[in-house]
Formats: sequence, structure tokens, C-alpha cells
Amino acid sequence: QVQVVESGGGLVQAGGSLRVSCVLSGCIFSINAMDWYRQAPGKQRELVAIISSNGGTKYADSVKGRFTISRDNAKNTTYLQMDNLKPEDTAVYYCYAEFMSCGSMWYDDYWGQGTQVTVSS
Repeated sequence: QVQVVESGGGLVQAGGSLRVSCVLSGCIFSINAMDWYRQAPGKQRELVAIISSNGGTKYADSVKGRFTISRDNAKNTTYLQMDNLKPEDTAVYYCYAEFMSCGSMWYDDYWGQGTQVTVSS
């Protein structure tokens, strides 16, 4: 049974930094994507950052230059380093993973439970 678990959220003042992590636990054969999304109260879930299997990255315009996504394939983990945080970054941050489990012949996609990030002004 594969699980997607985020951690590292919290409360920080504007201008501060946080790092959130996402770990895939279980027997994983291949990971295609491990992306970060966020959802603020009353808003739709939006893409924050993506990282491909070869390390290529893309960011939402609103976080470019402030957020950095990285990936540790040996640990089935992805990180989102968030610097110079702004109050408008306040949201629940979700990890999305697309992966192939051991013994499977197709990719499954899972969402983590989310981790709250709150930035005070």
C-alpha cells in the first residue's frame, strides 16, 4: 500500500522561509511526477511547482524566484523550499504523485492529505 505524506508546514512571518516535504512510502517501481499544489480558502486548487523524472522544473508565475522544488529519487521524496513568503502564499499545500507500484503495469496518481502553511503580515 503506497502512501503520500506531506510534512513541514506551519506559521511564519512574511519574509520568512519554510520547507515542506512529500514522501512516498511503500514499494515504488517508478515515479513519473511529484508536484506541489496549493489551495487557499475560497479558491480553487492551483499548481505551484512541478518536477519531472529527469529533474526539469516549472513554477507558477506567482512563486518564481521564491520557491524551489527538488527531488531525492533514492528517498522517494520531493521538497518545496519556500523563501520570502508572502501572506498570499497562505494555503494548504498538497503533494501530487504519479507513480508505478511494484508489480503494477500502469501509473497511479495520489494526493497527499495536505499541510497548512500560514504567512502572517
